[in-house]
Amino acid sequence: MGERIREVLPSILSVLLALVVCWVAIALTRDASIATGSYLNMLRGGLGDWPLFLENGRAAVVIRPLGESAIKASLLLLTGLSVAVAFKVGLFNIGAQGQMLVGALAAAVVGAYVELPALLHVPAALLAAALTGAAWALVAAGLKLTRGVHEVISTIMLNWVAVSLVDNWLVVGPLRTGAGTDLSTSGTDQIAVSAALPRLMGDISRLHLGFPLALAVALGVWMWLSRLRTGFEVRAVGLGPEAARAAGIPVARRTAEAMGLAGALAGLAGALLVMGTELRYPGTLGAPYGFDGIAMSLIGGNHPLGVTLSALFFGALRAGGTRMQLLGVHKSFPELIQGLALLFVAGRLVWLSLLRRRLAPVTPTQPQPQSQPRPEVPRA
Repeated sequence: MGERIREVLPSILSVLLALVVCWVAIALTRDASIATGSYLNMLRGGLGDWPLFLENGRAAVVIRPLGESAIKASLLLLTGLSVAVAFKVGLFNIGAQGQMLVGALAAAVVGAYVELPALLHVPAALLAAALTGAAWALVAAGLKLTRGVHEVISTIMLNWVAVSLVDNWLVVGPLRTGAGTDLSTSGTDQIAVSAALPRLMGDISRLHLGFPLALAVALGVWMWLSRLRTGFEVRAVGLGPEAARAAGIPVARRTAEAMGLAGALAGLAGALLVMGTELRYPGTLGAPYGFDGIAMSLIGGNHPLGVTLSALFFGALRAGGTRMQLLGVHKSFPELIQGLALLFVAGRLVWLSLLRRRLAPVTPTQPQPQSQPRPEVPRA
C-alpha cells in the first residue's frame, strides 16, 4: 500500500466510525428506522433532495442546500487552513476563533463606515480582515519568539481577549448601531451594498463569492507549501528548527510569516461570515468556526487538500443537520460526528498499527539455517 493511502486511511476510517457510532446512538435511544431516516434527511439537507428534484424538476431543492453547504464549508476551510499552516511551522494555533472575531469586526467596520466604489470596497474589507487577523496572530508569534511563551497558552488567552474586546465591549458599546441615540441595538451597522459579497445564484441560493475565494486560497496555500522556497523552509522549520537554522534558514522570520498567514486566513473567514451572510457584525458572532478549524486540520492531515475535503464533507453535514429535527433528532448531531471523528483521529497510531498488521505482506516461512559454530579467536 502506498504511503499516501496509508496516511489518508486513518482519517477516512475515523469519520466512518464516527458516523456508525452516532447512528447506533440514535437507534438505541429511538429506533433504527428513525436513525436511518435522520441520516437521509441530513444528506438531503446538505446535498439536495435529488428524488424530489427528479420528480418535479424544481432546481431550488438541490441548489439551495448545496449553497448552504458551500457557505459553511468555506468558513471551515479557511479556519482549517489557519490551523494547518501554523502546524507546518511547528505551532499549534488554538487562536483561530479570536483571529476570526477581530477579522470579522474589521470587515464590518470597513464595510459599514468606509465609502468606496464597489470594485474596491470588497477587496478593501477582505484585506482589512486579513491584516487584522494576521496582527492578532503575530502577538502570539512575538511572545513565542521573544519570551518563549508557548503558543497554546497565548492563543487561548488571546481568544478571550478578543471576545471581551469585540463581543463584550465594541459591538455593544462604541460601534453598536445607533450609538448615542435611544434606538441603539447590539451589533454594528449594516455593511454597504458595495461591500457585500456577490451572490452567485441570485435569489435561489445564498451561495456567494466567498466559496470560490476559499477554494482559491486553499490552492494558493498548497502551491506555496509545495512549490515555493519559502514554503519548503516553513516545513523544514516545523520538522526541526535547529537543523533548519544550521542550514541557513531564518527560523524566526519563517515562524512569524507562517503564524501571520494563519491569522490572515482566520480573519478572512470572519470577513466571509460578515460580508456574505450576516451583512453586519451581530451582537455576538456565536459560531465557533475557529475551534472547528482544529478538527478540519487534524482530520485533513494538515494538508491543504485534506483540509478542503474535510471542510466540504462536514460543511454538508452541518448544513443538513437542521433537517434531522424533522424526526426529533437534535440538529447538533453533525457536530457530535465531527467531535468523535477528531477523537478517533487522535488515535492515529492505533489505526496505523491495525493497518500495518492487516496489510503487511505474508512471506512464506523458510527453515532457519543451522548456526555454524564460530571459530575461536585467540585473545591477547
